[in-house]
Amino acid sequence: MKIHNFSAGPCILPQDVFQQASKAVLDFNGLSILEISHRSKDFVAVMEKAQSLALEHLGLTNKGYKALFLGGGASMQFLMTAYNLLEKKAAYLNTGTWSDKAIKEAKAFGDIIEVASSKDANYNFIPKDYQVPTDADYFHITSNNTIFGTQLKTVPQVNIPLVCDMSSDIFSRQLDFTKFDLIYAGAQKNMGPAGATLVIVKEDLLGKVTRHIPSMLNYQTHISKDSMFNTPPVFPIYVSMLTLEWLKNNGGIDAIEKANNEKAALIYGEIDRNELFQGFAAVEDRSNMNATFSLKDEAHKEAFDNLWNAANISGLNGHRSVGGYRASMYNALPLESVQVLVDVMKELEKKA
Repeated sequence: MKIHNFSAGPCILPQDVFQQASKAVLDFNGLSILEISHRSKDFVAVMEKAQSLALEHLGLTNKGYKALFLGGGASMQFLMTAYNLLEKKAAYLNTGTWSDKAIKEAKAFGDIIEVASSKDANYNFIPKDYQVPTDADYFHITSNNTIFGTQLKTVPQVNIPLVCDMSSDIFSRQLDFTKFDLIYAGAQKNMGPAGATLVIVKEDLLGKVTRHIPSMLNYQTHISKDSMFNTPPVFPIYVSMLTLEWLKNNGGIDAIEKANNEKAALIYGEIDRNELFQGFAAVEDRSNMNATFSLKDEAHKEAFDNLWNAANISGLNGHRSVGGYRASMYNALPLESVQVLVDVMKELEKKA
């Protein structure tokens, strides 16, 4: 039976990618991808292609940016961004758990200006009216908030370097990516399995802080060694390369954005139509990646849970910070799976 995987991460990946990756585990030019040297010409080619595809998809090829594949997850980037960029003070927009954690890490390196926050409303909206200090070293935002189901719909217009955590919506929609000076994203949403982190950084942004930066935390170290300063997460990078190839072969970001819009319209249309359900996030800030919603009457919970489990739906329970349900609809999730969930919601309505 087909499993409809709505997990927030690690999440669904394309079946074509699974098939290619599984073959490489057994045989990748004579060895397993799990045992080849990261210095071998075969893996160097993988790394170079993954980096090239990442820049190509974002429209950043030959525009002064470098693509790095590192370990440590986005949580390590909370620290690394501040280590490399924060000299005196930085501005942060607090829109969820992960931006809150990023702020906590950055406070060790300088003054942090929290320009706005939706924390008091349990992060159910994106603040709009705020001022970003023009003398800050950078402005940090989180483009999509996985836990709460909110998403920035436009890129803030600022005159200082813009840093963005795009862990849960990178490669899902078109933006003017040249407006960002540094982008980072854990692979385990739209790009690959857990274990690799993509960093896209404008080279002229670096080398301006006066503090000593430990080698492993210095972006310039990793740029100089082409992400090979230490042994990189070989298999996650290989799967990320395959996923970026899959995206290119299926029309790139333009095509996947249309598919994602269609999936989001389908689920939110049912949430708003069905009297048994209500959405969590403010309508104008709803995420196309993570739809958060709940039952208006918890008396229906057992019946609904039985229905979606019987329909082979997986990963639908909401995060403990929000409760209810969360349908994560990353790039590889087919519209068919969203339709199955919507049909279950309609079936509950008939039985209620």
